[in-house]
Amino acid sequence: MKQKKIRDFTNFQHSVFNEIKKIPKGQTISYKQLAEKIGRPMAYRAVANVCGKNPDPKTIPCHRVVRSNGDIGGYSLKGGINKKRKLLKLENKNYLSWRIIFWLLIFN
Repeated sequence: MKQKKIRDFTNFQHSVFNEIKKIPKGQTISYKQLAEKIGRPMAYRAVANVCGKNPDPKTIPCHRVVRSNGDIGGYSLKGGINKKRKLLKLENKNYLSWRIIFWLLIFN
């Protein structure tokens, strides 16, 4: 299947991609936070679907978008979530879910 070009996407998809480009290297936000930033707070699942259609991961860093429950979420490029973790680590983002941090604070 031929991958879409940027010009073939909807206004909603463009707004998601444009907001993702603003995420600083080494930082993450949740799909829900991203949906809120584009003015569509209930569209977090749609935002996740748009991330999965990313036509240019080099300029649209979808790996910086994670789940709000602390999980890393999906990654549609070759290598999947392992690749996503590796990219986050390369950006000096030591990704730990809130559940791991909570466990460390409570039980240590």
